[in-house]
Amino acid sequence: MRNKRNPLNVYFVKVAWAWTLWLLLPFIAVTTYQFAKSKFLYGPTKSVLMVLRRVSALLVGTAIWYVCTRLFVYVENLTGTCSTSGKLGDPRRLYATKQECHQDNGVWNGFDISGHCFLLSYCALMIVEEVAVLEGLSIDQNSKLHVVINILFVSLCFLTMIWVFMFLCTAVYFHDFSQKLLGVLIGLSAWYGTYRFWYLKPFSPGLPLPSIPLSSKKYSYSR
Repeated sequence: MRNKRNPLNVYFVKVAWAWTLWLLLPFIAVTTYQFAKSKFLYGPTKSVLMVLRRVSALLVGTAIWYVCTRLFVYVENLTGTCSTSGKLGDPRRLYATKQECHQDNGVWNGFDISGHCFLLSYCALMIVEEVAVLEGLSIDQNSKLHVVINILFVSLCFLTMIWVFMFLCTAVYFHDFSQKLLGVLIGLSAWYGTYRFWYLKPFSPGLPLPSIPLSSKKYSYSR
């Protein structure tokens, strides 16, 4: 896994947020709608509104992903210098960005915060948080919906295994320790700041498994 062009890195890790978003979107939508109907005894309109509220967690995650990755690029450009193999006596060019340096076949040396460590840790923790809704969900085991949710759940578990595996590969083979540590700390901070702080507040996307009114029926989801 030392090769950055390996299939897992190219087709999964490079687009890790897209994979996470693609699987979590239907999972959150289906489970939240069913949860709203069976636990809160909501009607269709109110259930859809609850789905939209919970799906907004993915918009928050997308914003976090975008801002952090842009920040990492900015820090690397700000702290970096370009090493080129120009001829002796050629005027020394100043490069403002890593991209400009690479266009002249140079090597950029900057503080490269590990985007992989950040994103893989954040995605894995987010998936773990979202699948917690199954603990309070009630579905007929013979229904098609049960099959759909099971497929999504297994797919998310498989995806999480890939994220953890690639996280370990990144930790072993790539980046300096400080770059990896900072990436992980930012990922953990993003998770804690949302699921352990903001999502507990009324004006937020809310938690996957909210408090259930005592008047509603209680079941458990059986896989």
